[in-house]
Amino acid sequence: MANIRQIVRRLAGTEAAEIAEVAVVLPLVFTLLLGIVWFGRAFNIYSTITQAAQQGAITAAREACATCGTGLPLASTVDAAVTAVLKASSLDITQIKQWEANNPTPGLLQCPAPAPAPACSVTANKVWVCSSVLLNSSTQPTPQCGAMVSFQFPFKFYLPFTSLNMQQITMSAQGQSRMEN
Repeated sequence: MANIRQIVRRLAGTEAAEIAEVAVVLPLVFTLLLGIVWFGRAFNIYSTITQAAQQGAITAAREACATCGTGLPLASTVDAAVTAVLKASSLDITQIKQWEANNPTPGLLQCPAPAPAPACSVTANKVWVCSSVLLNSSTQPTPQCGAMVSFQFPFKFYLPFTSLNMQQITMSAQGQSRMEN
């Protein structure tokens, strides 16, 4: 009988401790799960904007588009390619930011003759497009003539109980594609 009383006393004393432990651990677990979700979303957006920039560069590097034989200006054609990828992932195209002027797009050297002079423009959706430029490539021994597309996209974290809560980061996307002869 004495053993049963001791067990009952010990169990009665631990109830408050368990509640306190849950109160401490539950917000940490919740924050960890939210962090996984929001970092996953950030990675998804980064992947999407990188793919959009690459599709825009491929469109800008096409021979038919470079001469604009379709009647559409190059900028609007590239804009449509970038917009299509962003809309497919339900990203708001009005969030696009122009590539920072103090961070110029690298590799804006002119292609050798008979290629046309480099042409850079900003589309209606603030996408920076440059065609007939030498591309930077660590894998190619000789520079390639092609097109580049660059833009930035903001992302805001929602992670309560952390210093990242409501922090906005700006992700940069750049795509390159060589021009085929």
